[in-house]
Amino acid sequence: MQSRLDAAHIAPEVYKAVLQVEAYVNHHSGLETSLLNLIRLRASQINGCAYCIDMHTKDARALGETEQRLYLLNAWREAPFYSERERAALAWTEAVTLVAHDHVPDEVFALAKEHFSEKELVNLTLAVTQINVWNRFSIAFRTVPGSYQPNVQELKKSA
Repeated sequence: MQSRLDAAHIAPEVYKAVLQVEAYVNHHSGLETSLLNLIRLRASQINGCAYCIDMHTKDARALGETEQRLYLLNAWREAPFYSERERAALAWTEAVTLVAHDHVPDEVFALAKEHFSEKELVNLTLAVTQINVWNRFSIAFRTVPGSYQPNVQELKKSA
């Protein structure tokens, strides 16, 4: 596989804008880093984004996520290893990522409202849409997976 183009190099102002949203999600959303890693990985699985799956699996592992939870993430409904809050976030992630399918059903919203404040739900939605932005850039421009290495010091600053 060969990358089609380097969007960050060609349009650095676009890349900078996307990174600003990412910085907000990481440092000001109030959402747990472990939760953000799960939703990023789950949305990337749904979208089939190899680069982002590689990246967010490595990030989660670097921050202590268990192999078992990573391996079973695509079957989270059948696995007992996720909290109720994580399950609500994963259901929300799937519904928002697949918005064209069911337009985020009321029951998914009700479940999310049980576990997240209104502000957290807005921030969770931003986090989900943000990983979908990254997925679309990576898939469209064929960003090649495998070379990403987590910066553990930077990751821990977000945690």
